[in-house]
Amino acid sequence: MADSPSRTNPLTKVKRAPKWERVVLKISGEALASETSDVVDAKVLERIALEVADARETLGVEIAIVVGGGNIWRGTSGTHIGLDRATSDHMGMLATTMNSLALQNAIERAGQPTRVQTAIQMAELAEPYIRRRAIRHLEKGRVVILAAGMGSPYFTTDTAAALRAAEIGASAVLKGTHSGIDGIYSADPKLEPNATLYEEVGYMDVISKGLAVMDMTAITFCQDNHIEILVFDVSAVGNVVRAMAGERLGTLVR
Repeated sequence: MADSPSRTNPLTKVKRAPKWERVVLKISGEALASETSDVVDAKVLERIALEVADARETLGVEIAIVVGGGNIWRGTSGTHIGLDRATSDHMGMLATTMNSLALQNAIERAGQPTRVQTAIQMAELAEPYIRRRAIRHLEKGRVVILAAGMGSPYFTTDTAAALRAAEIGASAVLKGTHSGIDGIYSADPKLEPNATLYEEVGYMDVISKGLAVMDMTAITFCQDNHIEILVFDVSAVGNVVRAMAGERLGTLVR
């Protein structure tokens, strides 16, 4: 696949230093949808793609992306209609691949070379996930989109993002939320208007207080491997670049 861009990113700004040299950006599938589109909203997709390309160009940060598939199919959905969990989860992996291909196309239209790697082989669509190859792509300035989760049922894409971060030597997982949730709160802000937003919180506090914004397996894995987690609102314009630049937003878990 050629690395030549097809158009210039209009969001390009003055170069500055990133907070982390290499990150995994975790985006839920629902973050690609909108009130008018249940699957993928073209404008939302383009905005996120432009911000990823802008972060790569202005910050020089090496970016891997793990995207969920909940806008198309969620693993637990199939169990409600009689499918076994393993089959349903494999269907969810295909959904993450669909989102990954859409995101790849949008990012490359923004002028940023990418590669999609899948945890289950789909040779006609993408490369297989190979850790050393993924790292080499990152070193060459390509955005690497990691699809199909971990390739195994019963694991969330949050856990996949944490695992891939450790494998490729990323310093942080940037967990992009949506629907107005801009970080970790002391309680569900939709139910408790007086809930407090944490600017920084420890891994064990997230676990002991049951602050459910990310899969607990992913939290403990990041703790064991000294990977910071930033939870922020990916639906707010400019937040992808702000997060990678280390500006104060959302909640930092470390």
